[in-house]
Amino acid sequence: MVLYAGQGDAQRSMSLLWRGPDPASGSASDRRPSRPGPKQGLSVDAIVEAAVAVADEQGMAALSMRAVGQRLGRTAMALYTYVPSKAELIDLMYDKVLGELPAEHDLSRGWRAALTAWARETRAFYLRHPWVLQVSQARPVLGPNEFATLEALARVLHGTGLPAPVLRGVIGAVAQFVRGAAQVVADARQAARATGVGDEEWWFSRSPLLERHAPDLARRFPLVVWINQDDPPAVPDADDAPYLERDAMHNFTVGWEVLLDGIEASIAKHGGDQR
Repeated sequence: MVLYAGQGDAQRSMSLLWRGPDPASGSASDRRPSRPGPKQGLSVDAIVEAAVAVADEQGMAALSMRAVGQRLGRTAMALYTYVPSKAELIDLMYDKVLGELPAEHDLSRGWRAALTAWARETRAFYLRHPWVLQVSQARPVLGPNEFATLEALARVLHGTGLPAPVLRGVIGAVAQFVRGAAQVVADARQAARATGVGDEEWWFSRSPLLERHAPDLARRFPLVVWINQDDPPAVPDADDAPYLERDAMHNFTVGWEVLLDGIEASIAKHGGDQR
């Protein structure tokens, strides 16, 4: 299930995101509207918070204006006075939760340590709100918190001295790496919930069948077998996690170090500051 940002009315979405004047009413979008309609105890912020709670607890498939209204003890129609449709609501939810990410990172130990802290915080954020991974990055929300998260990442890497076009590519690479790593874990958790079958049970049921139906697997695919012959090494904070999550954490740890080394090589190439 892929969701695209910016599918609602552009004027209303941007006004709600930036809390500017509401083009439909002329009032500030975070205030109670002046036109008729149900409005007791409701606000844009309350609706967005309720929607985030629905998505966190039940997933995006369960999100609807009706579900959000029920959580607030209101009808879906009562919400439309504040948020025009589910499309604008998704934009607001996405930008709202991005506000949880830190705007500043400690650079006293250099960009590498700061960037690693950013990566771990961002990965944990995605796993707290896995529905965020369903919002495609093909079209940005263009909200204040989305800009703030990008600014925070750029600030971590700006001191490296990399030229702007290279820095833009580095930012894209690290952002997509962390998002992709979180996606694997989020998908594994969802698979277990949706099917009722955990990682270990799934693999144990199929491994003997693979050996039976492909007895020459090692001869046909020797390198694939070789790189998978041992269990992934222990990774801090992942000892009790299911197999696939431990494997994903190992891949994240190794891949992240390789990516950092590549950034250092790029800094050296462009004569920047590697500290």
